[in-house]
Amino acid sequence: MNIAGIGRDLLAGMIVFLVALPMNLGIAQACGLPPVLGIVTGVTGGLLVAILSPSRYAVSGPAAGLVTIILVAASDLGSYPQLLSAIVLAGGMQLLMGWLKAGRWIALVPGAVIAGMLAAIGIMLIIQQVPVAASLDKVSGAFSPASLALGVLALVILFGWELPVIRRKPVLRLLPGPLIAVVFGALGLSLMAGEASDVTTIELPKLASLAAWQAVMAHPDWQNALVNPQVWTVALTIALVASLETLLSLEALKKLKEQNPQPSANRELYAQGAGNILSGLCGGLPVTSVIVRSSVNVNAGARTRLSVIVHCLLLAAAVMWFSGVLSLIPMPVLAAILIATGYKLAAPKVFMLQWRQGLTCFIPFLVTIGGIIGLDMLSGIALGLVAQILANQLGAKRPRAISLEDRGDYFELSFHQRLSFLHARKLRRQLATLPQESRLMVHSREGDRHDPEIDTLLNGIAAQRGIEVQYLR
Repeated sequence: MNIAGIGRDLLAGMIVFLVALPMNLGIAQACGLPPVLGIVTGVTGGLLVAILSPSRYAVSGPAAGLVTIILVAASDLGSYPQLLSAIVLAGGMQLLMGWLKAGRWIALVPGAVIAGMLAAIGIMLIIQQVPVAASLDKVSGAFSPASLALGVLALVILFGWELPVIRRKPVLRLLPGPLIAVVFGALGLSLMAGEASDVTTIELPKLASLAAWQAVMAHPDWQNALVNPQVWTVALTIALVASLETLLSLEALKKLKEQNPQPSANRELYAQGAGNILSGLCGGLPVTSVIVRSSVNVNAGARTRLSVIVHCLLLAAAVMWFSGVLSLIPMPVLAAILIATGYKLAAPKVFMLQWRQGLTCFIPFLVTIGGIIGLDMLSGIALGLVAQILANQLGAKRPRAISLEDRGDYFELSFHQRLSFLHARKLRRQLATLPQESRLMVHSREGDRHDPEIDTLLNGIAAQRGIEVQYLR
């Protein structure tokens, strides 16, 4: 690697660090845990995943999508050491999933259920963090005007930073919105002086020695955990949701930056499993690959995994030498960052997109949201899958079929009946037999009624392999 390449990776690592720092702190705080554990997670599990991951650009760390699972699990299990045991077991399950090559089954998860899962996570994040942003007392109903003002200020900055007038400025585009919100939140708190005495800030120990790091690291409780069925249930939930979020992040990352060869989903499961085992053993939260941080890494010009490693080392440096500065960050600002994250996951446009794709997508989408909010993550996903299967069955008139024929100078792909997400894996196998840069004529007798994700899969693979696609209706 040349000097210029190293310089770009170092700069990208610094930018990712500025995005990850407030997010890691906020996610740990949202889980009802000391914010420093968000840093512990990024430094331990995140660093190990960065070293082992087949992707050069994916950034792993604590994820907002697991906040609700951790909150419920911590309450059900009754102790953080038992939760840590579940995280380590979840890592072991991910290793097993990688060995079983389970990464290929990501194509079978319908898009409507995935969208419903993410939207439900977003809704629950907003519900959980609004009281934190206002320092609401749930018993008396009283709230802190100063906290509310800081939270609103942070939200204005976060959403304002996405406006085109800001994004068009290259210098401003390099500065992450969460960092700007944190800086102005800390300044606002200092200007309020005595009027903000009821506003809480994060509390971070100074981890300047190995003994200090060991003092904040809890450890799993194996004596009670292995015989507790709830621990195994939590472990399975974390393993499935974290793996799903990771693999979806990798799929999304492919659209931002091509890698040759493409990162193996199964190798990524190995890396994530190892990262979760280490994080759990060191007292950290579960890790997943996070598309927000990964996209920042790509847009910042990263060339190799050095940028991801640098961001992890900077997280460690932040709590080793700058914990006093970080302790100026108001809690309402961290809550606002998570509220903004939740809104992006459950924005009205997400609902409108599913509605425009038809009832066979919209109904499973709503069922997944309702099941996750009303029951739990795994139950909601299971209900969404059942709803999707029923919707597809009710909408189908004939047995489903896909055929691919070689016509000499082109190939003809025929969709004989209505297709659903259940056909995604079969379609992927058919397309894998096509030569690079070939011509493909798609004959879709009912193409206007099959699941939209079939077209998404077809067009995505065609774009990656330079296949020319024409539709015959």
